Amino acid sequence: MEKDEKIIAASKELWAEFMPHISVDSVVFGFHDNQLKVLLVRMAHTQKWLLPGGYVRKNENVNDAAKRVLRERTGAERVYLQQFGVSGDTNRSEDYFEAYDDDLWHKQRFISIGFYALVDYTSVNLELDSYSDLCEWQSIVSVPEMGMDHKKIYDTALTVLRQQLSYKPIGMNLLPEKFTMTELQTLYETILGKTLNRGNFYRRIMRFGILIKHEDARKGGAHRAPNLYSFDPVKYKESLQGIDW
Repeated sequence: MEKDEKIIAASKELWAEFMPHISVDSVVFGFHDNQLKVLLVRMAHTQKWLLPGGYVRKNENVNDAAKRVLRERTGAERVYLQQFGVSGDTNRSEDYFEAYDDDLWHKQRFISIGFYALVDYTSVNLELDSYSDLCEWQSIVSVPEMGMDHKKIYDTALTVLRQQLSYKPIGMNLLPEKFTMTELQTLYETILGKTLNRGNFYRRIMRFGILIKHEDARKGGAHRAPNLYSFDPVKYKESLQGIDW
């Protein structure tokens, strides 16, 4: 692997501005064309895919660092962010930078705090940084090989997201403002990777008490127009504390 001079040049500045040995990595999910997608960036000097991540400034809270990194990468303000785990294996990134000197900032042992984020796909404006040459959405059914331990982080995030579907509502940041019950069920089925019983799903989702049913229905098609729903933002936020299905 050839050395990237931009990485070497940035190392000194990073030592001065950021906390050593602490980083954040985010698994960013979006829903589009009935597919759950994850945001990935491709590093220019290795052509390997990574999760969007970054470092924590010396005067910055960890959650604020994760929000900043996502804002810089996506431009999205309407984001649901959930911390889900920590990655701290030895040499988790050292091999990725094996061609560089040991005092390189990026080559140090970093303990990474993992977040998953749910964002409105239509509100995202993908941004490249000086290290990457591609930033794009990938379907979770065909995730490419990733560098370092980022595939492991991604797998953990998806597992936690699926587990939390049983007691937390998910959808406000993934669906349009108004949606049908079928679209909401399709979202859940896509995340879980399995088909759900229609009646059971309706009863369970209504137990959250977070949906507003609208008088207007979606027009078009030969059949009876389906009812439209939206999330009650106050009750949605309250229900994130969790209930037992």
